[in-house]
Amino acid sequence: MSAITTGSVPRLRRGVRLSYDQTRETHVLLFPEGVLVPNPTAAAVLRLCDGTTDVAAIAAKLGERYTGVREEEILDVLSRLGDRRIVEWS
Repeated sequence: MSAITTGSVPRLRRGVRLSYDQTRETHVLLFPEGVLVPNPTAAAVLRLCDGTTDVAAIAAKLGERYTGVREEEILDVLSRLGDRRIVEWS
């Protein structure tokens, strides 16, 4: 994909799973290359990467729960996760 926009639709790449570690009380992102412990903001974004919801809708949903949500910040998080091959785009 050439440019990620607010109309882009992210999903977790095949083989990637976001789960909650009850012992550590944090989310854990499992993928073939390793394990990542996302911060709470990234975990909230990743939970909405379902392959049908675009970035603008993700921002709107997060804006209902949190103040100060900006689409640009979500694009930045998703871009970094895309670089690490954790998310891909529909």
